[in-house]
Amino acid sequence: MTFLWEQGIPVIKLDMIATLALAILLLLLGRVMVNRIGILGRFCIPAPVAGGLLFSILMLILHQSNILIIKMDTLLQTPFMLAFFSTIGLIASLKLVKKGGKLLLFYWLLCGFLSLMQNVIGVSLAQVFDIDPLLGVLMGAVSMEGGHGAAGAFGPEIEAMGVFGATAVAMAAATFGLVSGGLVGGPIAKYLLNKNNLKSTEALELAGDGTVTATGGNNGVSSSSDDAKAAKKESEYAESAISAHSLFIHTAIIAVCMTIGLMVGSWLKGSLGIALPSYVGAMFFAVILRNINDQLNVVKLHTETINLIGDYCLGVFLSMALMTLKLWELVDLAIPMIVVLGAQVVFMIVYCLFIVFPLLGKTYDAVIMCAGMAGHGLGATPNAMANMKAVTEKFGPSTKAFLIVPLCGAFLIDLFALPCIVWFINYFAH
Repeated sequence: MTFLWEQGIPVIKLDMIATLALAILLLLLGRVMVNRIGILGRFCIPAPVAGGLLFSILMLILHQSNILIIKMDTLLQTPFMLAFFSTIGLIASLKLVKKGGKLLLFYWLLCGFLSLMQNVIGVSLAQVFDIDPLLGVLMGAVSMEGGHGAAGAFGPEIEAMGVFGATAVAMAAATFGLVSGGLVGGPIAKYLLNKNNLKSTEALELAGDGTVTATGGNNGVSSSSDDAKAAKKESEYAESAISAHSLFIHTAIIAVCMTIGLMVGSWLKGSLGIALPSYVGAMFFAVILRNINDQLNVVKLHTETINLIGDYCLGVFLSMALMTLKLWELVDLAIPMIVVLGAQVVFMIVYCLFIVFPLLGKTYDAVIMCAGMAGHGLGATPNAMANMKAVTEKFGPSTKAFLIVPLCGAFLIDLFALPCIVWFINYFAH
């Protein structure tokens, strides 16, 4: 870390390690904010977004008032991003997809069409405002269906193409979408339920149905039976526990996916001229590797370990991406962004009410899935889960929705959205 003066303004330069330390501290600060500020928790604002965005706002104030400039080395941002998207691919078991049946296929196709329309809306309105259409793509499926992860990945790619302020636009749009997704899901579901007089058709589980448990004075339960149950639980815990050996195995697999992803991205860009973010190749190779392993059982993959690594990498990556935003670059784009993003929200409402709900069968499950689509279609999968949970807690359960929506929102949607995004970027590239 060094301190110097540039044109009369004090400048602090953070090296790679100091930048990483700051990112993690802001992530922890964000967790405190989300836990203590009700509105942040209500709208499922991720901790790295809360902490990182607060820091970027502080940097905006310091920059505009010429008080201080902080320059950061974000060299580690890309490895964390690649690792996160590799974990997404590693949990994408196609065995789970089969359980969703035809309803999952319909929902998946609807997600794919949504990504196309979000890009069409973004690009069309960008051209109306005479701004770069690539910014329209960033305000389309990249930040809406893609969320902060895709925004943080595609933003720098497009900025490298010479589009000024691309990363800031993508991150700001993703944050807007995150809040909007949490706001509109519940009202959409409530409107559809009231209009169509729908109720949950699933039978409520009866506590203790057909089950008799032994209590204190029951001496008929043998100690050997208790020992067997305890041994079984201990065995199950041992299989699922996260160990150093398990971490080594999974980080090795993730590193291989990252390496091949970088190679694929470099080859496509050099040989075919296709701008493909490196994380796309890493994620898709991880999908292939996971499903080959499901058939051959070469190594035992632990979902808990994969999720732990993924959550950690996503937190650091997002915190680093948000804290380095140059918000002063958004001033000239404020009005176009408001119009484009407002149009995205309006389209989502109309899409759910008049297309998604009828095509999914006009059932209670369809209503819950509409609430979920509004959540992840504008924000992220946690938004979708929060929306659906809020509705089902009041109106009754929907097992199908809780199976289908996370599968599509967390992974399957990318099989449509990413090729769509890449095509739009390459078509409108300078």
